[in-house]
Amino acid sequence: MAFGTQDESDEVMNEINMTPLVDVMLVLLIIFIITVPVMKHAVNIDLPRATSQPQDAKPDAIGLSVKADGTYFWDDAAIRDEDLVPRLTTEARKEPQPELHIRGDKDARYERVAQAMSAAQQAGLRKIGFVTEPQKK
Repeated sequence: MAFGTQDESDEVMNEINMTPLVDVMLVLLIIFIITVPVMKHAVNIDLPRATSQPQDAKPDAIGLSVKADGTYFWDDAAIRDEDLVPRLTTEARKEPQPELHIRGDKDARYERVAQAMSAAQQAGLRKIGFVTEPQKK
């Protein structure tokens, strides 16, 4: 064995083998030929049209206050106990139904606030919230 000679199998390849590349291209061509007719079969759907006008999403809010002496105030106007349930019933029939915000004085009896909540439930109001003020440090 001489040091200067090379075997036939140790020669460097000067050409790129194109057979795998052609195989991959043919497979991709077959996939596209099969899928293009399937993609042309579309289902017609009537989509809703959007408008740029703002919608009235937030319903009105009713402010019911209970003062320290137990009197009720409907949006800053005093009302009698007998008028509370009819007014709440009228508001409960509206669409969309308004929210009831109950603001109770800290010196008011809890019984009066509970009566207001009970009247709202009997009237059919579903959205009741309490308004409080944060503590001052």
